[in-house]
Amino acid sequence: MADFHQEGIVTTLHALYEAFDRDEYLKNLESRLEEYSTHSKISLLLPCLYSELQNPEVLDPIVNDIGRVRYLHSIVVALGGADHEQFIEARDYFSKLRAADRDVKIVWVDGPGMKEVLDRIREKEISVGVAGKGQSAWLALGYILGREQADVIALHDCDIVTYDRLLLGRLIEPVANPNNDFEFCKGYYARISPVERAMKGRVTRLFVVPFVDAMMKIMRERGFVELERFFHYHRSFNYPLAGEFSFTAYLARGLNIAYDWGLEVSTLSEVYQKVITKKIAQVDLAPNYEHKHQEMSAENAGKGLHRMVVDIAKFYLNYMRSHGFDLDDAMIDMILHTYYQNALSFIKSYSDDASVNDLVYDRYREEQAVNFFRAFLWTAWEQSKGPHESTQIPSWNRVFYSLPDIYDHLIHVVNEDNRAGGDG
Repeated sequence: MADFHQEGIVTTLHALYEAFDRDEYLKNLESRLEEYSTHSKISLLLPCLYSELQNPEVLDPIVNDIGRVRYLHSIVVALGGADHEQFIEARDYFSKLRAADRDVKIVWVDGPGMKEVLDRIREKEISVGVAGKGQSAWLALGYILGREQADVIALHDCDIVTYDRLLLGRLIEPVANPNNDFEFCKGYYARISPVERAMKGRVTRLFVVPFVDAMMKIMRERGFVELERFFHYHRSFNYPLAGEFSFTAYLARGLNIAYDWGLEVSTLSEVYQKVITKKIAQVDLAPNYEHKHQEMSAENAGKGLHRMVVDIAKFYLNYMRSHGFDLDDAMIDMILHTYYQNALSFIKSYSDDASVNDLVYDRYREEQAVNFFRAFLWTAWEQSKGPHESTQIPSWNRVFYSLPDIYDHLIHVVNEDNRAGGDG
């Protein structure tokens, strides 16, 4: 069971229910959400690759559990990596989620209709990024906002091996509960492999947390108060790279969305700029969380954890420069060494934590990963030098300003793709 410690920056909502009857808790939670849904419409956004439909032992339990809840007003699947036949297959598969009081739509992000939408936006010289989870989620979000049929929006992935509908309810409840006054809620959880009996989440544990922690101290020492606050805010999240969050539709309209692996930290930063911290929460979603793992890909900066770390590091470096912190080779060299030493101290803490919990912990591999991440940080610096286009797709408020009929166009495309017997 989790503790009840509060960091003080954002509110942490712990899994204290674990001390009591879990089934009773789930029943009461869903009862509250059903009551909230009579006042606020709740939408679920599911980014999903077609390839995930080929993994039914993971996706079927997720879809079956979602189908049991009665508080969702709509479900929107952002389907990527699908040709026309595959889209039809996905549309038929997810149709099982449809109910009399619940709409289900598939946003075919690779379809010809969506290509027309993206082309129109590009014509206004507005970046739409590149294909991937970020762009897919952004397009589906535009559809949800255009319909004006959601007050609360939740997002989670479709590759969660340990999925439970309690996770969904806890993700939504903080924002849907009118007594809480939260506008954004980030999920967190432990990442332990039950097969290997080992800690996972290497990029979070060994890069993001020690890097942000080091930067917070550097900014304090150099008198950059606002950047110290910024990194302190990021440091307060237990799992900053978690892909699960919920937010109000009002907030969603004004958020820029990153299309690369910086999506999660970029979203946290956008929220930091737009919401007072008292209206931000993080919630413990599950006792453990398991999904697919990425390879290190040390030799290829375009794949795996290599690309992930580079994209995340570039976001942070660009953010620092845009807020008046001068970076050059000497400064980056100092940051590399500070991060590295800080990461080694975290490794000692992880090792002690693993030992007391009877987990397997390979300190050599952990230290090897930190060595790689230190090198990836330099790669990020090399790639971020000079003027570069942002990896953030502008908010739907910005798009609507230039294209007042864009929501109508988007809704038309999605509806045409989803009509029974439609041929795309």
